[in-house]
Amino acid sequence: MSKVANPNLPPGTTGLVLHQAARYDLIVWLITFGRERAFREAILRPARLQPGESVLDVGCGTGSLAIAAKRQVGSTGLVRGIDASPEMIARADRKAARAGLDVVFTNAAAQTLPFGDAQFDVVLTTLVLHHLPRKAREQSAQEIRRVLKSSGRVLAVDFAAPTEKERRPLFHRHRHGHVDVAEIGALLSGAGFAVVDSGGVGFRDLQFVLALPKAEDGAVVPLEEARP
Repeated sequence: MSKVANPNLPPGTTGLVLHQAARYDLIVWLITFGRERAFREAILRPARLQPGESVLDVGCGTGSLAIAAKRQVGSTGLVRGIDASPEMIARADRKAARAGLDVVFTNAAAQTLPFGDAQFDVVLTTLVLHHLPRKAREQSAQEIRRVLKSSGRVLAVDFAAPTEKERRPLFHRHRHGHVDVAEIGALLSGAGFAVVDSGGVGFRDLQFVLALPKAEDGAVVPLEEARP
């Protein structure tokens, strides 16, 4: 799977882009031992998606997670996905068409989301942060805060620090890096969020952080009220 500098990033942003979309899907299938559907459901579970919600998947890759989210929010819900790789977006479009689901995918950078303010109930960022340098992560977190409704929530998922076993070549080639829960929490806190839940996803060493926007006075809407 190639990983190259992105010539299409806006000025002042940095990051890497994954290409070879078909190989990406094959690797996901291999590391989940063919249990990709259960893998997607496990990732989405902490987001607590509800019918009718609007969802943005930042760094959507080939679209599988966004499509799974669409199935959960239903016909009254809205799902959008963005990725910096045109190849990933093209494959995501084909997947959504085959599934007969209305999911719109856009070629865009995580640091400059092409949406207006306060548009989404939920923003997902899954296995994306470790591809971005620190400044780009901060830009992305600020953009997520901008497009998220005040009553919304963000779910970030990434790898934990590798164990000694996972540093061996067989495991290492399936990983590109990691961003620990504490780092994700600090990143989101700096962008105006409060972490309300975190833990393991239930697949390998994937971990999640669920956070809610803070109001100007620092108050946070209770999680039970942050859903329709």
